[in-house]
Amino acid sequence: MLYYAYGSETADLSSEDIKTAVFEAFGRMGDREKVLAIPPDFTRYHSRAGYLTTLAYAYYGKALTDILPALGTHAPMSEKEIGKMFPGVPVSLFREHRWRSDIVTLGEVPAGFVKEVSENRVEYTWPAQVNKMLVHGNYDLILSPGQVVPHEVIGMANYNKNIFVGTGGVEGINKSHFLGAAYGIERILGRSDTPVRKVLNYASERFAKDMPIVYMLTVVAKDEEGKLKVRGLFIGDDHECYYRAAELSLKVNFIMLPKPLRKVVVYLDPEEFKSTWLGNKSVYRTRMAIADKGELVVLAPGLKEFGEDRQIDHLIRKYGYLTTPEILKLTRENSDLQENLSAAAHLIQGSAEDRFTITYCPGNITEKEIRSVNFNYAPLEAMAKKYDPGKLKDGFNILPDGEEVFYISNPALGLWACKERFEV
Repeated sequence: MLYYAYGSETADLSSEDIKTAVFEAFGRMGDREKVLAIPPDFTRYHSRAGYLTTLAYAYYGKALTDILPALGTHAPMSEKEIGKMFPGVPVSLFREHRWRSDIVTLGEVPAGFVKEVSENRVEYTWPAQVNKMLVHGNYDLILSPGQVVPHEVIGMANYNKNIFVGTGGVEGINKSHFLGAAYGIERILGRSDTPVRKVLNYASERFAKDMPIVYMLTVVAKDEEGKLKVRGLFIGDDHECYYRAAELSLKVNFIMLPKPLRKVVVYLDPEEFKSTWLGNKSVYRTRMAIADKGELVVLAPGLKEFGEDRQIDHLIRKYGYLTTPEILKLTRENSDLQENLSAAAHLIQGSAEDRFTITYCPGNITEKEIRSVNFNYAPLEAMAKKYDPGKLKDGFNILPDGEEVFYISNPALGLWACKERFEV
């Protein structure tokens, strides 16, 4: 059921509005004795999930016994990141999700179902895996706050992805990522009902229906002045909560452009983006907007690695970003990719498919390393001077030399496409 639902393209929910709505929803749920919160990590800082979690702590007090950031394959949060994202919440409440070990399998989605929804692209069972705390923690409320926004693996982020991927295990994460890549990133981005979502919904309905999970979903977008606004808040325990948020997100986070872009410049905030595993949102979210033979320039001052997981980092360095047919062939031929399908999926999704060029301008990785994974390289200092993030505005810009560029200050906040490459 829905405990709260409000949002529109012009809504502007203040912190006080959100607090009132959240406390009203908690009141409707009744008293709870032991609560677990599963917010996203710092890579979703702008989601307002941190604030939602602080409200849960303020409301439930000692009954909120554990906070398990939905890391998926990401690196654990630092105390500094926790302090910034969850001000006032004790660090002692935070637990680390270990995706290679701390896992319970609730059930398996049949291979026939996966084959059907993927239109025969893959055929394997999918294990519904979650962190063991969700099963053995004896919680009478599991809160899952987060932001619904276009996403490269599942179409629209969050909802039960926060559970089955954010607290998922190796096999579940690997297979869900590969399912999305095999189906096609450009067929998935911005869609609310995709093969990956159908698999997760199957798992929710059959294996997790008795878990006391309540989702707290925000929709966040920039206004005309570039300021972040909460356009919607949806709190509930079923599919309707997600689909209402996804419908609004597509309206406010998706920018349809009249023509393909010749040059796109993306800035990656060094606090959020330290790897291409995350930084390639610059590729995912713009690929349907870039013209054939166009260029994507990525200003990445915080970039220090390729994968946040050591094994995935090794595989990215070993194989590099290649075309889909090349990666699929390598996956068939190499056991290390077969055992790490999320890495194979990432290599597919981060490829320009030889259609446009990707130039990375990194802060802490060498030119040799960048070129070894099949990206172009340009020095950060020179490119940041030419494409100054402090001077460019989101959208179209004309530089002093007459060059036109399309600038994006945070690729995680939206999806950009031209009409000829996005089919509803």
